[in-house]
Amino acid sequence: MSSKNYTLKIDCSDAIGLVYEITNLLSIKRVNIIKNDEFVDNDNSHFYMRTEFSGTINEGSLIEDLKNILPKDSNVFLTSQANKNIVVLVTKEHHCLSDLLIRNHFKELNANILAVIGNHEKLGGLTKRFDIPYHFVNHEGKTRENHEKEVEEIIESYSPDYLVLAKYMRILTPEFSAKYANKIINIHHSFLPAFIGANPYKQAYERGVKMIGATAHFVNEKLDEGPIISQDITHVTHAENAKSLSKKGKEIERMVLAKALKLVFEDKTFVKENKTVIFD
Repeated sequence: MSSKNYTLKIDCSDAIGLVYEITNLLSIKRVNIIKNDEFVDNDNSHFYMRTEFSGTINEGSLIEDLKNILPKDSNVFLTSQANKNIVVLVTKEHHCLSDLLIRNHFKELNANILAVIGNHEKLGGLTKRFDIPYHFVNHEGKTRENHEKEVEEIIESYSPDYLVLAKYMRILTPEFSAKYANKIINIHHSFLPAFIGANPYKQAYERGVKMIGATAHFVNEKLDEGPIISQDITHVTHAENAKSLSKKGKEIERMVLAKALKLVFEDKTFVKENKTVIFD
């Protein structure tokens, strides 16, 4: 076996000496620790650790040895995968998809876009310019369940690590969301929890807000209430209207989605119930 770079993620109940036990085992395995981060959620007595290391190991043996020294509720994740494989879902808006396609083309995404699926044909031409398959799955005249079944068949043919909703303006069923738990990343055009649902910029304009934002989050069974990965805002004035707010909002959406994907694809995120712990 040749030496590889690995990322190790552990979360479990907090206990005395966890950092020592983990790093000591890695030392026994003769690996080189490159970077290490830890966090303890004292309110819930829960421990999180992310370690980058290089070495020659038996991956299964390391995971088994770690579980033997960790609390019984431990979650251990080990990967040497450089890039994640993703499928992107879209509707009509191009700004987030365009940004992802360009980043993917210049290898700045830490991911491989395997395919794009849309419920409209509009973005097919753009996608194909980057030599990426585009699948049009019309939703008209179909139940959400039947439409999702067709989409799911395409997704499963690619076996992606993550799904990215790049302005996919369809509400997913709880069953679909549960099947890909913590594997669907959505960009929401608002600083959640404010202005959930449709027309957020119109809502913001009518409310007279002085800042607008965007939120990237994992999708769960509740609309726009999944664990938050990244957020940002920009300040606005009374002179704005819904159209100008939307234009500024699209810039934030691109930036926030790209940041969130970087964090997820570099294995820097932990999901615990409806919150995230992120080592940035």
